[in-house]
Amino acid sequence: MRRRSKIYAGLVSVIVPVASVIVMLGATPADAAVGGSGPYPADYETSAGLANHTIFRPQTLPSERLPIFVWGNGGCSANGLSQGNFLREIASHGFLAIANGAPNGSGSTTSQMLTQSIDWAVAENSRQGSKYFNKLDTTKVAVAGFSCGGLEAYAVSADPRVTTTGIFSSGLLNDADDYQLRRLTKPIAYFIGGPSDIAYPNAMDDWGKLPAGLPAFMGNLNVGHGGTYDQANGGEFGRVAVLYLKWRLKDDTTAGANFVGPDCGLCRSQWTVQQKNLTLDGGTPPTTPPPTTPPPTTPPPTTPPPTTPPPTTPPPTGTPACTAVYAVQDQWNGGFVATVTVTAGTAALTGWRVTLTLPSGASVSSLWNGVASGTSGTITVANQSYNGRLAAGQSASFGFQGTGNGSGTTATCAGS
Repeated sequence: MRRRSKIYAGLVSVIVPVASVIVMLGATPADAAVGGSGPYPADYETSAGLANHTIFRPQTLPSERLPIFVWGNGGCSANGLSQGNFLREIASHGFLAIANGAPNGSGSTTSQMLTQSIDWAVAENSRQGSKYFNKLDTTKVAVAGFSCGGLEAYAVSADPRVTTTGIFSSGLLNDADDYQLRRLTKPIAYFIGGPSDIAYPNAMDDWGKLPAGLPAFMGNLNVGHGGTYDQANGGEFGRVAVLYLKWRLKDDTTAGANFVGPDCGLCRSQWTVQQKNLTLDGGTPPTTPPPTTPPPTTPPPTTPPPTTPPPTTPPPTGTPACTAVYAVQDQWNGGFVATVTVTAGTAALTGWRVTLTLPSGASVSSLWNGVASGTSGTITVANQSYNGRLAAGQSASFGFQGTGNGSGTTATCAGS
């Protein structure tokens, strides 16, 4: 059952004037002056052939072809400068970034405007006389959006020209829209503002319903729904978006190492990370843990003595090891939000169960990505059907909102 936030639904479904959008999102339109931290200082422009859009590009087009990034603004705002600092930063690293809405435009946008951006870029790349003639890489197209713009991105993700999707602080509002998840076939990445983000429950619900085998990344940075788009160069969301696009649209595996594996770059940062089916080279990930055990039919000379169990089998006790790390994400007078990260030990898990001992006066009011037994005192949380199987060293997480004080809770994990 999707947990729908009325506030979030209001942000993404109501058509409002741009001035109201600015107030709701706590943002001021960026001036989008030439700049960005990348090697190609970027600016924005408009085109008569692409009405009601804002085009961010390197001021001087480089010799390398530019992949295409199309963007839906927060609040579905028709102001193409709503996330101007963020988009200018992306363009400065050698991308063509096109936002829905004219510079300082008013009104609301639609998902069809993202398709129009792709159509225009493809046409300009092949049009002699265009400044973009043979300057764009039309085989590498990302569609993305923030909040309401993320819903626009979902709607366009099935376009065969799209090679990856980015969902920023967004998630489907209703279970009836889950068909949009089932039709996903290309890699997807979520960049969410943590449990205090009003889109968090919807995004996590989407994460649990992604098609099996779909390459997917989930990153949570505990900054709330507003993100960091208005900070210089788009702040941390800008930095991470550039890394993801370099990996997915420019095949930069050094950038990709920030997203893949238990020791990924973002895994060792303030981001909370989850991964599904990710490999650096874009190939098919293994469905079992990496082979640490020699083939049983032809043991090589280095085979452990018969008394030593193979590394991929459960320990002699029959209970695979796992750890549970509990963290309070947000605490206020009378309530808190916490997450628990479960990590498999040296053997794969087919399921896990976490025992939480809550302090006196604390109780669980809602929980996601797990199945809870009890609400206060000592409770157990078992995996959902979609996050129980973990390879050795792989992690999954669940979260909950509680009443009282979350400090002092202990967590232990048992695997199966």
